[in-house]
Amino acid sequence: MTTAAAPDFPIAPLLPELLASLAAHPRLVLEAPPGAGKTTQVPLALLDAPWLAGRRIVMLEPRRVAARSAATFMARQLGEEVGGTVGYRIRFEHRVSARTRIEVVTEGILTRMLQDDPELGGDGPGSVGALLFDEFHERHLAGDLGLALAREVQASLRDDLRIVVMSATLDGARIAQWLDAPRLSSAGRSFPVEVAHAPPRQGEALAQQVRRVLADALAAHPGDALVFLPGQREIARVQAQLTADAERLDPGTAGGTPEVLALHGELPVEAQAHVLQPAADGRRRVVLATNVAESSVTLPGVRIVIDSGLAREPRFDPNSGFSRLDAVTISQASADQRAGRAGRVAPGVALRLWPESQRLEPQRRPEIAQVELAALALELAAWGDNALAFPDAPPVGALAAARDLLRRLDALDAGDAITPLGRRMLALGTHPRLAAMLLAADTPAARALACDLCALIEARDPMRGATRSDALAVRWQALAAFRAGRVPADAARSALATIDAAARQWRRRLRVEVAPPSSVPAHALGDLLAHAFPDRIGHRHARDARRYGLSNGRMARLFDDSALLGEPWIVASDLRFEARDALLLRGAPVDEAQLRRAWPARFVVADETHWDAGKRALVGMRVQRFDGIVLDARPNGRVDPAQAARALSDAVGELGLDVLPWRDGLRQWQARVEGLRAWMPELGLPDLSDAALLATREDWLAPAFAGCTRLDALDADTFAQALQGRLDWTQRQQLDRLTPVRITVPSGQARAIDYGLEADGTPRAPVLAVKLQELFGLADTPAIADGRVALTIHLLSPAGRPLQVTRDLQGFWARTYPEVRKEMKGRYPKHPWPEDPWNAPATHRAKPRGT
Repeated sequence: MTTAAAPDFPIAPLLPELLASLAAHPRLVLEAPPGAGKTTQVPLALLDAPWLAGRRIVMLEPRRVAARSAATFMARQLGEEVGGTVGYRIRFEHRVSARTRIEVVTEGILTRMLQDDPELGGDGPGSVGALLFDEFHERHLAGDLGLALAREVQASLRDDLRIVVMSATLDGARIAQWLDAPRLSSAGRSFPVEVAHAPPRQGEALAQQVRRVLADALAAHPGDALVFLPGQREIARVQAQLTADAERLDPGTAGGTPEVLALHGELPVEAQAHVLQPAADGRRRVVLATNVAESSVTLPGVRIVIDSGLAREPRFDPNSGFSRLDAVTISQASADQRAGRAGRVAPGVALRLWPESQRLEPQRRPEIAQVELAALALELAAWGDNALAFPDAPPVGALAAARDLLRRLDALDAGDAITPLGRRMLALGTHPRLAAMLLAADTPAARALACDLCALIEARDPMRGATRSDALAVRWQALAAFRAGRVPADAARSALATIDAAARQWRRRLRVEVAPPSSVPAHALGDLLAHAFPDRIGHRHARDARRYGLSNGRMARLFDDSALLGEPWIVASDLRFEARDALLLRGAPVDEAQLRRAWPARFVVADETHWDAGKRALVGMRVQRFDGIVLDARPNGRVDPAQAARALSDAVGELGLDVLPWRDGLRQWQARVEGLRAWMPELGLPDLSDAALLATREDWLAPAFAGCTRLDALDADTFAQALQGRLDWTQRQQLDRLTPVRITVPSGQARAIDYGLEADGTPRAPVLAVKLQELFGLADTPAIADGRVALTIHLLSPAGRPLQVTRDLQGFWARTYPEVRKEMKGRYPKHPWPEDPWNAPATHRAKPRGT
């Protein structure tokens, strides 16, 4: 069926070795620079491999533009249309058939395939025999998840499945070790590229800088230009700037003014195809692209690269609760890849729009370390394995926060198992917040409105101008006006068109037959939005109309001119978190009756016991709540003994541990434990630092408060027993043996060892304060913890005043003692000051009378 790779692809000589490796080993890491041909030639080379046995190849391609482009190129090599042997599937679009053997898919599609059928069809006809992960160096979360799932499937269900990880710039050795896979590297093909820096001038905007540098480059160098910009907004600004100054781009050059084209993932398919083909009329081209052009697609004729040094990458935005695309500085690996685009067909030049002195991070950080993880947590719950191995483990705190949100959305139960609703949410292939909202809509009209809200929340703000309302309704009304042929003066037509198209796709996906409404009741938006943001439902403060208690326990405030002022209930889709109150950036009013219908179990009335800091006493209250919002609280005149212990331990959390009855020696005991934890970690002693004790107070302190209704009712003995009970009998024995309270010195006396903690909680070196005469004859510094920790010796005069501090007793006798003896002998004549302290008897007394 297939032919060998075209000989002009640099990867062609490596393909026989690649096939031999996969015949012998089911996994492979392939490193190949941009232009080597890995994306299009490797899948075709695998089609006739004996181990594939006619089964399908699925290749994960992170970007839609690249997925379409790769499928189209491979189909043409076979003399076919897309949808035959080679097809693709992306969000809201697919071109595959029963004949398709190579399927290029974008992120999320592969995850759904693995979740729906972990065996990937088994070994029957139409099953998947190979999974290829292209451009893995981009380290998208969906790619990491897909690879982790594929590795587990291969290990437990499909040992015949082949996995190939392909990348242009990758820490191949580390990934190959994690994957336990051979590693192959392909040579690329590139011509010399001259790299220069053209930083901005003072006060120069990015669009102006690009125009200036581009005009100079086109005049000085041949070929087309590729300009890397962070996103669509910057592409539109630069395109407008270049269009306005078209005559400056290439004055006097044959072929006339260059054609300026945009390239990004939201372009229509026809526009993308036009950019990826050579210019029919021979005109020079200027392509303004996002990092989709960094390695995934080939642009013919480019010999000039202008690099802004920026890219839009996902970052967790606590204001919205989503991961949003932020403009960030690229890595050095990305800068090198971008520069290499200028040397694909002939020598070229790369102009970097930042100072040469600016240093970049070596590699791109994986998304899993810096995005919101609710979708990942839901995928893991559906898979049934929270211990899934990733190339880089997800942060524990971010994953815990994600699971807390999923429980609020009713996607996980109390044991973090996925619920039936959670499985329905997962099938929608969007963020769990939006999926919960879509599924909460119970009529066709409500579902159509929910589709509008999804599109509005996922898109950039369509409103413009200095004064933007905080009401989400203003955005939706602008969308409704756009559909009626009217665009508000303060709204962007292009942004509304994009939102309308996305809403239309959602309606098609959910099979919503009705048209979106042209008007809705005041609470309709908020009633739906509350299902996406149940943690951000707010109730107006009784004494301040601009402040709202939120269901997550925090407070939020409105702008002074807020459109939501006076609403008793609201829901926030965007918040700016600040030290005291969050600031509501966008939201909608909510109907309390709808909240009671949707979440009746979250409206509760209960008797509670609280610590009153002003009275320094417990008070009993009857409290009405919605989730974390206190709607009403009134004294009920009694303290519930069952709640008193927890309330008192919470008071300690507020006031600090020093309010507890620390008797003499208990802080020393705590310091001994912390010291031994640091000096002998293999003992596994528990953390008894102040921070750890406060964090675990419900476990050890609350039981000690049983029967108490006041802080001062806890006696010192009960407190000491509770604290020391954190160690079991064996650990207490180890503590007493390895960190003794007293040590016997050569004089025969038992002297105290002083233990303590620094301000940051780290253990101080233990101190032995002893009169110098009591250590005569002792050469080695005493030590504790099985000899690991030398004591700090405070050598005292007969009057108990410090003479010397040392941890080297032998050095003191040899070097310092003669000077001390000379000075002290006359001051304390009644005490011994022998010339030979090594052999003098140790004593704690003065010399006998007459000596």
